[in-house]
Amino acid sequence: MTVIAIVGANWGDEGKGKMTDVLAAQSSYVVRFQGGSNAGHTIINQYGKFSLHMLPSGVFYPSVTNIIGPGTALDTEVLVKELQALADRGVPKPKLYVSERAQIVLSIHRLFDELEEERLGSQGFGSTKRGIAPFYSDKYAKLGIQVADLFDPARLEKRLEQLLASKNVLLKYLYKKAPIQVSELMAQLQKEAAQLAPYVANTTEILQEAYAKGETILLEGQLGALRDPDHGIYPYSTSSSTLAGYAPVGAGLPAAAITNVIAVTKAYSSCVGAGPFVSELEGPVADELRTRGGDAGEFGATTGRPRRMGWFDAVATRYGCLMQGATEVVLTNLDVLGYLNEIPVCVAYELENGEITDKFPATNKLNTAKPIITYLSGWNCDISHITNFDDLPEQAKSYVDFIETSIGIRISTVSVGPRRDQVIHRTLK
Repeated sequence: MTVIAIVGANWGDEGKGKMTDVLAAQSSYVVRFQGGSNAGHTIINQYGKFSLHMLPSGVFYPSVTNIIGPGTALDTEVLVKELQALADRGVPKPKLYVSERAQIVLSIHRLFDELEEERLGSQGFGSTKRGIAPFYSDKYAKLGIQVADLFDPARLEKRLEQLLASKNVLLKYLYKKAPIQVSELMAQLQKEAAQLAPYVANTTEILQEAYAKGETILLEGQLGALRDPDHGIYPYSTSSSTLAGYAPVGAGLPAAAITNVIAVTKAYSSCVGAGPFVSELEGPVADELRTRGGDAGEFGATTGRPRRMGWFDAVATRYGCLMQGATEVVLTNLDVLGYLNEIPVCVAYELENGEITDKFPATNKLNTAKPIITYLSGWNCDISHITNFDDLPEQAKSYVDFIETSIGIRISTVSVGPRRDQVIHRTLK
């Protein structure tokens, strides 16, 4: 039985989409188990370039069953747009199921996200304004709307009345906005029910049966370990667990189901959003790395915001791999560093009290931490055409070996470009 979780080791933006796309070709099922439309996975294939925010990354393979699990924040509007975008560009209709237990991101969640970020101003958390924090707040306050509720009008109306009772007080007295009527949301959600109806299923039962048969299941994580609300850079985190340990819960599988955890990290650092970022670069050095990074530069797949750039952070990545329980690591974007004569790597932090540490501290200490940098030789050439690890320049191989030793987890795969075929698999020595 093969159940693989593919997750981020850092702040998100590690290149998980491409690697999920590669692994999906070998899988029977691809499952989104947490998060919503607040982060995107970029995929380049024969149909073009796509940024998926709600759909699982297996939708380009007709043989793959794609599942949006009960742990996700389901944005129906985004889902429908993405399905239409696939059809418009000639992608065969994917096999897709949506969990009847998944909960719906409502228009009021997006509204509250925008209003709160506006109220906080410079003290905000860098929200994508996709309604994620208000959604999860309502979910755990037991005010959420499940997909199954959409098909029970009497229950849905009662649930919306409970939800709006407190929301309208906040709208009136905190945000100075007009209250929202139940009838407004009912009309909208009845439309969403019709759009979702062809896809709704008991996905837990589907996956449990697939697991019992030994079929290959790929669990696709969103963002990275450092955005986890419990173990990341809280409060500059997302609102759902980004760790592989949550994957069986959010998908609907036994806790012991996962056989392999693949953590993805870049050959340098990048992130979108607020919060401490110890190895962050500024000015022309950051601009050049950002411009060279990825297929079209380092810009957020969801927001389009320029990503914050930094050198590889061994402290943060080692911690991220530890929290993910990584059994192997994929190192992406190695080709991007080919313009450098020497490559800086952050190997430790200097804390405010002068202490030098290679352990990843809590957020209060990260805010004033400074990077301790070591320098490795660059290879100063294009490696994007190379398909065998032994054919890489010695300096590039040494860089990969150094990263592997620094994080303590085997780097099994190296990506040297945005396409599916620009992947190098390393053999065990």
